[in-house]
Amino acid sequence: MKKFAALSLAALLIFVGVTSIGAQDTGAPPKPGPEHAKLGYFVGKWVSEGDMKPSPYGPGGKFTFTESCEWYSGNFAVVCNTEGQMFGATVKGHSVMSYDMGAKNYVYFETNSMGENNVARGTVDGDTWTWTGEAKMEGKTLHSRFTLKRVSDDVSSYKFEMGGGSDALALVMEGKQTRQK
Repeated sequence: MKKFAALSLAALLIFVGVTSIGAQDTGAPPKPGPEHAKLGYFVGKWVSEGDMKPSPYGPGGKFTFTESCEWYSGNFAVVCNTEGQMFGATVKGHSVMSYDMGAKNYVYFETNSMGENNVARGTVDGDTWTWTGEAKMEGKTLHSRFTLKRVSDDVSSYKFEMGGGSDALALVMEGKQTRQK
């Protein structure tokens, strides 16, 4: 019996070793694909102006933000730093956008100075980017959709919708962003 266990362990180790060697690419490092290149639209410095609608998720009001985005080393992801005024306070944020080759969609992660952490998955269809996410707030599941329409190389419009549980999504925010030269 000990001999069988030892042989089984040896076979498993050989299998894992051969599988690992076979999975390694001995060629050049990976290169970003066309999906990654689409993220290049977001690279640059942007000024965003918008309107927050009064809702169960917060008060309404105007806001302005600046966002500086650049390629992360390797050009697989875009990293952005945001700062702006919302609800009478300065809000700062840091976000990363990339393409998830396994899931075949885009991924967005943001953390900000209000203690929020947001994750969304996205698609692009022509000039329209759509990001959907899910989060918990006070024990309730919230669904969100952020839609960005590319108006030109330097201008886009956007809207953000949210809904709790099985509620329909409602418009919470809309605005426009312009690339600074």
